[in-house]
Parts: sequence; C-alpha cells; structure tokens
Amino acid sequence: VDAEFGPGKIEDVPGHQEIEIGLVKLYRATKEERYLNLAKFFLDIRGREGVGNPKKYDQSHLPVTQQSEAVGHAVRGAYMWTAMADIAAITGDQAYMNAIDRIWHDVVDGKYYINGGIGATNHGEAFGDAYQLPNMSAYCETCASVGNAFWNHRMFLMTGDSKYIDVLERSMYNNILDGVSLSGDHFFYPNPLASYGQHERQEWFGCACCPPNVARFLPSMPGYIYAQQDTQVYVNLYVSSTTGFDIGGKTMYIRQESEFPWNGKVEMEVVADEPMGVKLNLRVPGYVRNRPVPSDLYTYADSLTKPIEMKINGRAYPFTIDDKGYITIEHNWQKLNKIQLNFPFEVRKVKANELVMEDKGKIAVERGPLLFCAEWPDNMYNKVLSLVLDQREELKAKRSNILGGTYIIKGKARMAAKRLDGKVMLSQSNPITLIPYYLWNNRGPGEMAVWLPIDTAYAQPEPAPTLARTSKVSASVDSKAVIALNDQRMPENSNDHTIPYLHWWPKKATSEWVQFDLAKPTLVSKVKVYWYDDGPDGGCRIPASWKVQYRMGEQWVDAIPTDEYTITKDAWDSVSFNPLTTDALRVVVQLPEEYATGMYEVVIE
Repeated sequence: VDAEFGPGKIEDVPGHQEIEIGLVKLYRATKEERYLNLAKFFLDIRGREGVGNPKKYDQSHLPVTQQSEAVGHAVRGAYMWTAMADIAAITGDQAYMNAIDRIWHDVVDGKYYINGGIGATNHGEAFGDAYQLPNMSAYCETCASVGNAFWNHRMFLMTGDSKYIDVLERSMYNNILDGVSLSGDHFFYPNPLASYGQHERQEWFGCACCPPNVARFLPSMPGYIYAQQDTQVYVNLYVSSTTGFDIGGKTMYIRQESEFPWNGKVEMEVVADEPMGVKLNLRVPGYVRNRPVPSDLYTYADSLTKPIEMKINGRAYPFTIDDKGYITIEHNWQKLNKIQLNFPFEVRKVKANELVMEDKGKIAVERGPLLFCAEWPDNMYNKVLSLVLDQREELKAKRSNILGGTYIIKGKARMAAKRLDGKVMLSQSNPITLIPYYLWNNRGPGEMAVWLPIDTAYAQPEPAPTLARTSKVSASVDSKAVIALNDQRMPENSNDHTIPYLHWWPKKATSEWVQFDLAKPTLVSKVKVYWYDDGPDGGCRIPASWKVQYRMGEQWVDAIPTDEYTITKDAWDSVSFNPLTTDALRVVVQLPEEYATGMYEVVIE
C-alpha cells in the first residue's frame, strides 16, 4: 500500500475509512514512520480540491481539520475519528484534536441514542440532523456502536477524562450487546428502540460486517477495563478480572470481584510485593453522579437517594470526585490492600431534551449501565407500544429467572386505545415488566418499546376498530410491514421514515397488490391511500396507476369509480365507487418503469 499511495503516487481517499487505524497499529508495532505518515496522508487528502469525489457520505466534503459536524455514514465517520485521535495522541496535532472534539460534542449533544447507538437513518446508514432520533426506524448499526467505542476509548487515552468511558460503557452494555442473540448465532444490523414485530436478528447478512465486528469486540473488552500512564493506574470498568502493571520494573496487581452490571458492589485487591507509589484512579460512572450522558441530551427525571460508599482495608474512606470523574487515591502501596466500593444502582427515569420530538412526553428506564425496555412476552395482551406508564406507581427492580436469569423492573401502566369517534381511552392500571434492552428479541419477534409515554397525548393508542383495522391484511410481497397499512399512524409526508410502511423495492414496472379480507361481508364505497415515495434519492415513487378491486366469488372485479383516480405525493389519494357488498378488497398498484412504490396507510369506508 505504501508503495502505491502517497504524495506523488496515487493520491486518492479510501472509500471506507479503517486502513488508517491499521496503519497506526502497524507504526506502533514496527516504529516505521512511513506507516504513520501514510495514515495521516489518507486523512489529510480528504476534502482536498481535485481529489476523488468529495461528499458528506464518506466525510470527504471538507478537509478533516475543518469538519465540525457528524455527517454521512456513521461507521466510516467513527473509524475516521478513531484514527484522528490515534494520530493526535502520537503527534500532538492540535488541529486534529480540535476537530474531533467539535465532532464529539456534535454527536453527544444531539445525535446520540440512549442505547449508546449512533446513526439515525437507514438512508446512507448515516447521521441525521441534531435531535433527529427516531425510535422505530433508528438505525444504530452495530458496527457504528463498535466504532463509537473505539473512538471514545482513544479520546480517553488522549485526555484521561472519564466522560468518554461513560459513552463507551453505555454503547457496550446496550447497543453492542444487543447486536448478538443469547445463543450467539443471530445478529442485529440496525438496533431499533421500538418495534411492532418487523425486526428480528438474522443468521447472516449480504453485507456481513456486523456479525464479525461484534464477535471480535466482545473478547477484546478486557482491554478497556484498565489503563496506565507511568505511575498512574486507571480502573475504568468494573469487571471481575486480574491484571498486573509494570511500575518502574516492579509489578502491582489488581484483582476485581464485581457484581456489575446487575449491582454496584465491587471488591478490589491491590497487591504490591514491594512498596511503590502509584496514583490509583477509580472511575465514578456518570449514572451514579446524576448524569446519564455528558451533555444535556438526556437527564434524569428523578434523583439518587443513596450515596456512594467506599472502604479501604475495612475502614470508611472519605473521598472526592475530581473534574474528570475519578476518585483518586495517592498511596505508597505495599502488600495486600482491599478496596470496597458500593455504587447505588437505583431504578432511574430518563427524559430526553425537549428538542427530541420523538421522545416528548416519554421516559426511558435504566439501572446502572443497563437500559431497559418493555417487550411483548412479559406484558398484557402481548402489547407494549400502546402503554402509558402509571407515574403513581414505583418502579422496582427484582431478580428473575427469565432469559437465563436477569434483573427485571416491575411497575404499572395503562393501555391507550382509540375509539371510532377518535377519542382515546385508558384501561385500568395493570402490571408492566421491563427487561434489559440487550435481551429483547430472544423469544421471537413482537412489540418492544424503550421510550414509554407518561402523558396520554404522546401515547400510540391501539387503533380504532375500523373496517381496515378489523381486516386481515396481505400483499403481493411477503413482508411483516403489512401491519403498517391499518395501524392508523399517519405520516407527515411521503418520505416519513419515523413510522412503518410497506414497499415493493427492488421491484420495478410490475403489477402489485394489497388485500383486505373484511371481518364479514360489508357495504363499502370509498378507499383512501397514502403513498410512500423516498425520492429523489431512494428507489420508491408514487405509482404509475392504481385501482380498487373487490372479490366476487372466486373472481376479482374492478370497482366502478364515480370520480377520478388521483396519484399524489405528500397527500391522501381517495376514490369513491358505486356502493357494493363484499368480503374482500384489493388495491392494485402499477409500479413505475424505473422505480418501486410503497404505502403507509389504507382507509376503507
């Protein structure tokens, strides 16, 4: 690679950043500066006039030192910023440091999911705008979260600030762990924060980056527990483990017995055969300092009621937490020393910044580093999307044997349901069970929700029993998304990715259909359709034509319209026809010559 690329050779940018990380590792292993120089060349040539095809998708739209926003493909971005942090740590390049600090704040301040994920949209697997954090269509690619962990670990190594470990830990215990099933053989590519059952882990993917990425990250996790700088030792993650540190030719050992992530109790032994002065830095996680993330994107809606407890050799130890989030113990360590920590793991309610429209009137629930969610097998009628959390009831954590043994959170909630007159009614208060987010979808597909409404105005009520809703829906394409066609969730426009829709992509120029088998023979006279169209960039457009058919015996017969069929983007199309009695209707769609088509909703009157 070095023989082919570089100044005066091939001067172009890698299409997918990652080689830069490898070149830095190669430099560290060999001490040959040409590898470090080549890594920096690949970064510095991005955004240079006349080089490649500059675009936001691969962060080549501007020189890397002039970038301030997280844009484009989330995995590419995270790998690039990881490499920039590596090089900045080695060279002291202040322009690199300033750029990745700006971008880090752009992510954590407005583009970071409560599950630790990054990348809001499936279009380009990319970052969205600030505070654009949809739940059901959240992308949160597993690889992006792995890249986010890489990046934040490098930021910590460069600065010694625990806020970066806070981000890493949230990503690790939630988004990354969610990427693999309990059986270890099924994987998530995107990691949504809500589902009506359309999401399910797969054995493999055509683009097979996520399975091996999560498989290599998990065994590498021990490398994130500790860090050392000369005579300073950092304990960043509380995980049962043993390791040794070379302190001026002498060895100091640390042994941990930790109850994380279930409880906050940690017992630590520091063993030094010979006296040695070491500054031991113990991380105090943000969630036990009333700060779920290092920004105002998420805050707690409640307060801790218990303090952090700490003992050294059996005696209470008075401590302070420094501005980088550590309890620092400067001590001349010798022989065996025992440190006991007890971090309060209380059930916490999280609220999002008011600018995150998707999460208004809702809370998320977490305990320690774990985010929780409501999932269908544990809750009444296998429904969770329509639940409204009962604020009068306390949320309590308890040990459970489900899913191989885990902590669950119990509370109460009401189910919201819409009537035919449009009013929303609430059921009686019933028990609700929450499980750790990373464990969902290990019992089959179904409803799941992380953000739970506490205000009925922001609830997603069970649909009213309309003709469409009480019908059995099928389509010419085998897709779980047919459930979207009668869910009574209305899009803001024809390119609204925050709610479910059905599409026929990658088909083109074919005749397709959706079918509604009515609950009983019914007199009908009107059908309304809202089309999905993700132009100009996507592959779906409004149809070339459409029509309504009804079932007569074994035949499908065209309904005789009494007005014109219209084909409209960003609005309802409706057609009236001579009243007829039938037990089934079809909407037949002719796809455009070069595009597919999709639908959000169908109304039958």
